[in-house]
Amino acid sequence: MLIALWETVAFLIDDRLILPSFSQVVFAFMENWRSILLDDLPVSALHFAIGMAGGLLIALPIGMIMGWFKFLDSIFDPIVEILRPIPPLAWIPFAIIWFGITNTAAGFIIFIGAVFPILTNTYMGFKSLPRVYVESAKVLGATKDIDLIRYVALPYSLPSIAAGIRIAMGIAWMCLVAAEMFGVSKNGLGFKIWDSYGHYRMDEVFMYMIVLGLLGLAIDRTFRYVVEERMLKWQVGLTQ
Repeated sequence: MLIALWETVAFLIDDRLILPSFSQVVFAFMENWRSILLDDLPVSALHFAIGMAGGLLIALPIGMIMGWFKFLDSIFDPIVEILRPIPPLAWIPFAIIWFGITNTAAGFIIFIGAVFPILTNTYMGFKSLPRVYVESAKVLGATKDIDLIRYVALPYSLPSIAAGIRIAMGIAWMCLVAAEMFGVSKNGLGFKIWDSYGHYRMDEVFMYMIVLGLLGLAIDRTFRYVVEERMLKWQVGLTQ
């Protein structure tokens, strides 16, 4: 129904620049699918991987120590709350100055979008740990902080951390277009949207938008299957 409505409205408007039809978008995909698969997708996947890896490496340890140590929480919390509301696009000038027109610069913008959801959810997972779990672990011999974190706090917080990573992946994927729009390379799904717009090929713009949406759906569904339905199936409602 959506495709039929799209085709009908595009036919009535009869202006490819304002709204290309679904069939025109499909034809554009048939012309460009090889370059998408071989040239654009690997570049965008590299930028996404750089940003997500950086987000995980920074957010997880900071979120853990903030949620576990009150003193460090009082130090880091104001800094995080100052930086968190700043949009990732505002960091583009610094990304260019610090890293140049490189893949790392694009990864940095994606990192900014990914780091705070992971950090916040990790912090909330550790912060919400019931005191009785900690006291019970101490009675059973886990008296050191490292043991309490490893065997009690981290397993308890995994569902919250997984939710944060899932949110971060969605935001990071949305930041991909902004991360690639300043020409870090001549390929990439985000870059090609701006390049197609510059050549007034709106059918290709729609095509890359749909590809981004479908890939984002695939990433989300894969993560949910591997993490939520396999690794965390011990949660209530997911056990067999």
